[in-house]
Amino acid sequence: MELKPDQLAAQARRGPLKPAYLIAGPELLTVIETADAVRERARADGCEERDVFDFNADSDWSPVESAFASMGLFGTGRLVEVRLATGKPGKDGAKVITGFCADPPPGVILLVTGAEWSKAHAGKWTEAIARVGDIAVAWAVKPHDLPGWIEQRMRSRGVTADRAAVDLLASRMEGNLLAAAQEIDKLALVAHGERIDAARMEALVADAARYDVFRLLDVALGGQPAQVARMLAGLQHEGTSVHALLGMVVMELQRLAVLAQVKARGGNLASEFRAQRIWDSKQAQYQRALGRYTPVQWQRLLAEVSRVDRASKGRAGDDPWIALERLLLAVAEPKASRLLAAHA
Repeated sequence: MELKPDQLAAQARRGPLKPAYLIAGPELLTVIETADAVRERARADGCEERDVFDFNADSDWSPVESAFASMGLFGTGRLVEVRLATGKPGKDGAKVITGFCADPPPGVILLVTGAEWSKAHAGKWTEAIARVGDIAVAWAVKPHDLPGWIEQRMRSRGVTADRAAVDLLASRMEGNLLAAAQEIDKLALVAHGERIDAARMEALVADAARYDVFRLLDVALGGQPAQVARMLAGLQHEGTSVHALLGMVVMELQRLAVLAQVKARGGNLASEFRAQRIWDSKQAQYQRALGRYTPVQWQRLLAEVSRVDRASKGRAGDDPWIALERLLLAVAEPKASRLLAAHA
């Protein structure tokens, strides 16, 4: 069954879960939060094991089949999560997914997510998921709908603001829902329940006097390694955690990996910019960044985030700030990618 993302999330929270879910689309925050509802219900229902696979159309799907066939320890359930870089599983992946849906193993839940979606992505594999589970497409929020989305998000976090303040925040976010959500969470901490007007919003979200992740990513994409190093030092000095920065870093690297693939195959890059919600004022910056690496190299940079994440959680020997610096320096300057290779 095809549902809106909020409908799927609501049903998942109520439970019980269905055998399969597909959640995809260009609005990353909506994909993340809808998938989180499935994950949370799976844990609540006793799915103590989770397998995560990051795939593209050419990946080997045999590990997924093995995960489907594996019994959970002590009879616990298993959540098998497949993240599709392009939203397409390829011929082998479509066959594996269709086979799973034809006879879902007891206690196993399949969750497929993707950052891209269009009618061209649909096929027998999506029809198979729809027969036994649910599908939700996270379409991009249109610019004229963004203020309304921000107001609703603020209310859910106990924040109130007048329309001028909401419009100001919307203009600052440039259509980036993940950035807007992070800013609203911050407002919930500092507003102290008071209604926010435009002047106070300006003061609360002004970034002229501090380093922040949005400007950090701008200078990385803009090819300014010295600025990257200085801004990271500023963020560290302010007490920011590396883990808090990774969501935006992942989002930008995912965008670049997708854009690089479109460019390499001679696709319509202008159309993809629109699909990725990249405003005209930012497109030249992305174009310059795309010239630094091949699609495979962008995918490797994206994979480096997992190393930074492990370091931020104390699961690797690296200093997380140094690991993040190496990654973002590589984004800004190809010569710096040798730093990553030296610590592989």
